[in-house]
Amino acid sequence: MTRRPNVLLICADQWRGDCLSALGHPNVRTPNLDALAAGGMLFKKHFGQCTPCGPSRTSLLTGLYLMNHRSGRNGTPLDARHTNIALEARKAGYRPALFGYTDTSADPRNVDANDPSLKTYESVMPGFEAALHLPDEMEEWIADLLAKGYDLPDGRAGVFRPKADFDKPDDRGFRYIPTIYPAEHSEAAFLTDAFLKWLSVRRDSPWFAHFVFLRPHPPLIAPEPYNATVDPADVVLPARAPSLADEKRQHPMLAYELDRVSVPGAYDEHSPFDPVSANELEIRQMRATYYGLIAEVDHHLGRIIEHLKQTGEYDRTLIVVTSDHAEMLGEHHAWGKEVYFDGAFHLPLVIRDPRTAADGARGSTVDAFTEAVDIMPTILDWLGLEKPRACDGRSLLPLLRGEKPVDWRDAVFFEHDFRTVATQKAETTLGITSDQCNYAVIRDNRYKYVHFAALPPLLFDLVADPHETTNLADRPEMASTVLRCAQKMLDWRLTHAERTLTNMMITQNGVVSRP
Repeated sequence: MTRRPNVLLICADQWRGDCLSALGHPNVRTPNLDALAAGGMLFKKHFGQCTPCGPSRTSLLTGLYLMNHRSGRNGTPLDARHTNIALEARKAGYRPALFGYTDTSADPRNVDANDPSLKTYESVMPGFEAALHLPDEMEEWIADLLAKGYDLPDGRAGVFRPKADFDKPDDRGFRYIPTIYPAEHSEAAFLTDAFLKWLSVRRDSPWFAHFVFLRPHPPLIAPEPYNATVDPADVVLPARAPSLADEKRQHPMLAYELDRVSVPGAYDEHSPFDPVSANELEIRQMRATYYGLIAEVDHHLGRIIEHLKQTGEYDRTLIVVTSDHAEMLGEHHAWGKEVYFDGAFHLPLVIRDPRTAADGARGSTVDAFTEAVDIMPTILDWLGLEKPRACDGRSLLPLLRGEKPVDWRDAVFFEHDFRTVATQKAETTLGITSDQCNYAVIRDNRYKYVHFAALPPLLFDLVADPHETTNLADRPEMASTVLRCAQKMLDWRLTHAERTLTNMMITQNGVVSRP
C-alpha cells in the first residue's frame, strides 16, 4: 500500500454469533458476510465483554473490561480519563467518522449541569466525528421519511408501528406485519446511502469509519420483503425448560429478568403480547423476523463491500464486522441480552486483512477464544500504533496470519452489571445493594462458571449440557471444579486490574517504565 490504509469497523446491534449461513444456520442467509469471511477470517468463539449496548460498546471501543471502564449501564458515565480507538487513531492523523451511534454517557464532572449531554446516554464517544449520528431518536432518518411524504405525527414513537390494514395470513405471526415503509427507505438503507455518499469524495485520502447498524436489534419488525424472508414453520423453537416456573428455578437473577421482560412492549416495541409467554407461532415468527433483519443488514453490507471493490479501496481497507452483544431469541424463555447465557454474549466476528501477510490464512476459521476487547489492539497494531498499557485485549494479527501464539487464552471472561440506579427495582426484588448487582463469568471449552457478588453461583458443563440447563455449582462432587474456576477467575481479575501506571517506578534517576 502506497498510502495510509483505510479502516472500516462495522457493528450490527444484537447479532447472535451463530447467525451466519457460513456456520450452517438453517434459517439465516448471509451471502455477503460469508463471502467476506471466505476472503478473510471467521472467528467462531468470539465473545462480548458485557451487556447492554452502552457498556458493551465501551469495551469494544476502549479495549477495557467492564471491571476497568466501569460504565456498566446505559447511562453510567464513562470516565473521561479513558482513551479509545478513535482518540488513538487520531494520533496517526485519522479523523474517525461515526455513522450510527456509540451509546456513550458523558462524564458529568467535565460539563456544566445544564449541558444537554447529561440528558442522554447516547452521546458520541470522544474522538469520533459524527458524520451521521443516529441515536434512538433517529431524527435525521425520520426527517428523510417526512420529506418522502410519510405521515409520522408522533415521530420516533410511530416510526416502527406495524403497517395498518395489512392482510396477515393465519399461518404467520404478528411480527410478519411489515413496517409502513419499504426496504429502500429503512434506517439501514438510509445510513448506508449516507456512508456511500461520504466515501465518494474520499477515494484519494485515507479514512477511518465506525459504521453501526441498529438491526437486528428490536423492535422485531422488518420492511418488505424482509418480513417474509423466513417461513416461521421452518424455524426451530428455542431450547428452554418445560415451563416458565421450571425456568425461573435455575437462579433468582434469571427469574427477575424473565419477570422484567414479561410485559407487552417492554422488549419488543409496539408488540401487543408478552414474549415470555407467547404461543409457538408468535415465537417462531419473532425468530423468523429477526433472521429477516439479519438478511437486510447483510444486503447493505454487500453494497458497502461492492463500493469498495469498484473504487479500488477494498485491497487497502481493513474490514472488521462484529456486534456489541447478542440476543436470547426465546432461549430459556428469555428475550434480549441481559442474562448470563452464551446466547447473550457469543458474537459474530469476521475480519479481512487486505495485506499479503494474511494471504496464507484467507478463508479459514479460528477456534481460539477471542474477545471484544481484542478489536482495538488489533486495529492499532495493523496501523502500526502502540497499544495503550491499560488495554485488556490482544492483537489478533497473528491469528490473521495463520499463527497461534503459544500463550493464547484458553477461556473468555465477561461481566454484567444489572443494577437499576433510578428505580432500584433489581435491588428491591433481589434484596441486594446496587454494588452487589453484578456477576462475572469465566468460560472455557468445558465449563462455564458464573460468580455473583451476592447471589448463588452457577456452573455449567458445556459438553454435557450445551444449552446451560443444569446448574452444577451446589453439587458436592463438583466442588473442586467450582474452586478451580473461581481461582482462575480471581487470577484473571488480578492480572487485568487497572494498570495504566503500574509498570512505572519513580527513582532517583527518573521514571523507569517497562512494557
